[in-house]
Amino acid sequence: MNRGPVIAGVDGGAHGADALALGQWAAGILEVPLVVAVVSPAPSALGSGRVDAEWVADRRAAADRVLDGARDALGDPPGVEYQVLASSSAAHGLHDLAEHRDAALLVVGSGAAAPASRLFPGSTAERLLAGSVCPVAVAPAGLTGAAAPRSGGRIAVAYVDTPDGRAALESAARLARRTGDPLLLVTVVARGDAARPFLLGSDAERAFLDTARETYEEALRKAAASVPDVTVEWELRSGDVVETLAELTDVDILFCGSRGYGPARRVLLGGVSGRLLRRARRPLVVVPRAG
Repeated sequence: MNRGPVIAGVDGGAHGADALALGQWAAGILEVPLVVAVVSPAPSALGSGRVDAEWVADRRAAADRVLDGARDALGDPPGVEYQVLASSSAAHGLHDLAEHRDAALLVVGSGAAAPASRLFPGSTAERLLAGSVCPVAVAPAGLTGAAAPRSGGRIAVAYVDTPDGRAALESAARLARRTGDPLLLVTVVARGDAARPFLLGSDAERAFLDTARETYEEALRKAAASVPDVTVEWELRSGDVVETLAELTDVDILFCGSRGYGPARRVLLGGVSGRLLRRARRPLVVVPRAG
């Protein structure tokens, strides 16, 4: 995990308070600054060398109002930075800021449909996950209050024995060392029809699933032993992978890898992480591949 600040991206939408709550919690645990960032549309040419200055000024004023709201929501504690960025899109602006500041974590609210009052429409969360250089945390709706992360809970990892899974475990273990919370490693074995649909006969299917379970259990044992300085529990569950992980409500936060291919040290949405982003009921951290 990088040693720069935690960056919370807000846009004046309904879920900005959730991103602020998660960002403030993470910055406190990691002992790094919190940067609250708003992206305002950059000037765009209307013709030969012309820009709509009035429209740009209006969008900048809207961004300043969003930051004022963030100050009020946080209580304006000392040490928090507030920044307005000019960019062609919210995701692009936050990407650039995260890379420039060597951010430890980039936090946004859930990717619900954007109301008209937002500076940028669409799902910023999903666009951010297509290439971020640092872990991206997505706060589910309604995170503030009793549902917010706290010390004394459990930190879950959606674990598979791949470079992505090991990167997620490494990031989660760093957080657990700071909080003193136990880790819960969860591997989900897909139902038989999803695991090997071409197998004919229940005996062959059962034999495959038994072998898979043994392999996954051994991988979980080795993963738990790889972080001896952290209390680690592990579980092997069966069912739909995304649904099972999304229903993990007895944990404070869930870490997962991005996917098993793509540029190193960049988050790229895979089949599970992409769908989990839209379904998880607890804060989700998607971790880029190790370099």
